[in-house]
Amino acid sequence: MRRRRQRGNTFVETALIFLPLFAVIFAILDYGLIVFIKSTLQHAVREGARYAVTYQLKSGMGHDASIKTVVQQNALGFLRGTSGMDKIKVRYYQPDTFVETTYNWPGNLVEISVENYNWRWIIPLWRKQTNMSLVARALDRMEGLPAGTLPPSR
Repeated sequence: MRRRRQRGNTFVETALIFLPLFAVIFAILDYGLIVFIKSTLQHAVREGARYAVTYQLKSGMGHDASIKTVVQQNALGFLRGTSGMDKIKVRYYQPDTFVETTYNWPGNLVEISVENYNWRWIIPLWRKQTNMSLVARALDRMEGLPAGTLPPSR
């Protein structure tokens, strides 16, 4: 008689164990994905900064648009389309005062950043769905140009 009452306990105990187990597994996957996205965006802006200091241009584009295209190509699809392109910022700073300038002259600092990249958690652990905002930045000094050459237009 006692065995008959315990028969359903196995299913209840299994359900009580699997619920927290899957929550932990999905939390690990979620945080791992965020770390992967952050490192991918950091790599993309680093490649954009390396491209920026050489004054190279993509065909038919200005300097800033070429840099943004390189960042977008290295972001593994996380910065797709025009909404992804709008998250990429290119700024130039004077090296002695660190004041932002509009010129991409040799010796100036160039900062490439991805700002306001929002990631929705895969598993909502709270009632309210929250976004994780990621930022990636890279800074480098613009190289010199041959004598008599002007930097490309932005």
